[in-house]
Amino acid sequence: MAKFVFILLAFSFTYTSVLLAAHPPTPVEGLLPNGNFEEPPKSNNINKTFLLGKKALPKWEISGQVEYMQGGPQPDGRYIAVAQGIHAVKLGNEANISQTISVKAGSLYAITFGASRTCAQQQVLRVSVPPQSGDLPLKTLYCTDGGDVYAYGFRANSSTVRITFHNPGVEEDPKCGPIIDSVAIKELFPPRPTRLNIVKNGGFEEGPRLLFNTSNGVLLPPQQQDITSPLPGWIIESLKAVKFIDSMHYNVPHGDSAIELLAGRESAVTQIIRTIPNKLYILTFSIGDAKDFCVGDMMVEAFAAKDTLKAPFKSEGKGKWKTVTMKFKAISSRTRLSFHSSYYHTRVDDTVSLCGPVIDDVRVLSVKDAAKIL
Repeated sequence: MAKFVFILLAFSFTYTSVLLAAHPPTPVEGLLPNGNFEEPPKSNNINKTFLLGKKALPKWEISGQVEYMQGGPQPDGRYIAVAQGIHAVKLGNEANISQTISVKAGSLYAITFGASRTCAQQQVLRVSVPPQSGDLPLKTLYCTDGGDVYAYGFRANSSTVRITFHNPGVEEDPKCGPIIDSVAIKELFPPRPTRLNIVKNGGFEEGPRLLFNTSNGVLLPPQQQDITSPLPGWIIESLKAVKFIDSMHYNVPHGDSAIELLAGRESAVTQIIRTIPNKLYILTFSIGDAKDFCVGDMMVEAFAAKDTLKAPFKSEGKGKWKTVTMKFKAISSRTRLSFHSSYYHTRVDDTVSLCGPVIDDVRVLSVKDAAKIL
């Protein structure tokens, strides 16, 4: 009888293993399990706001001092901004939260999440998906309530990855630390140049997932390289973030998405395109306002090879836009396109939230090809 039970168990284990191999776990898409932290810890896993134990936060692992917070006014007079829902977590000195999820090996992904600071000091949030890691500076507030939404890109090197949010700082005030909320993920499909446009993702249609019920857009952190950028094809080559906006909440010149340059010369996007030396090309792009109370004299500076275009635009905050054109001569087989805003702007309705000109529908064609197509 014991032998029969052993054989049955062995068969069951083998059969289960075969099923798992034939049907691997479905890659996560959308909100991570308990990604909005609305599934609360058990009463014996929390003391006031402090989580107790590695597994205290459902679906996550924690290390260090992690607090389970409710958004809004706090007893000590502070205000906790939560990007979506009611609850969030705060990371104390050297604390982190992590979760292992299923993905497609080799695919490009963007994580979207709410992040905000709790004190006026310089705060940094480290996001890591080994072997990649990046630090997001949280000192700059991009919207009035501080509930900014960010995206971070990575390329999966296996079918499972571990996503970790870490506070690398050591603050004198233990009440300080970054707030994390609503973590979602989206697989990105790297675009390719076409005969109609040698710029990849020139319309910015491929980008990170927007969080449900938030209208602040998604901030693309500075210093993001094109191989892992949450905006495929583009490098976020700046000291501050640029904003990925959608047509549901903003005015977008073309399609469903565009980019808003928030911080003057400190906010720029770049792409390296393939060109033929000494050949003439035509660059066109749209410039406008997002209809987000950002008004005034705007200007986008565009750079291609050794040529520069300064494109002025007077915004009345009504969502208007125009298309501008620039001819340039390639000097090598690789040409750097770069765009930034000349001036700094804030919204007239609160004078705190950063804003700026919108760019969209970036196109490059050789003069010869443009004459055939346009």
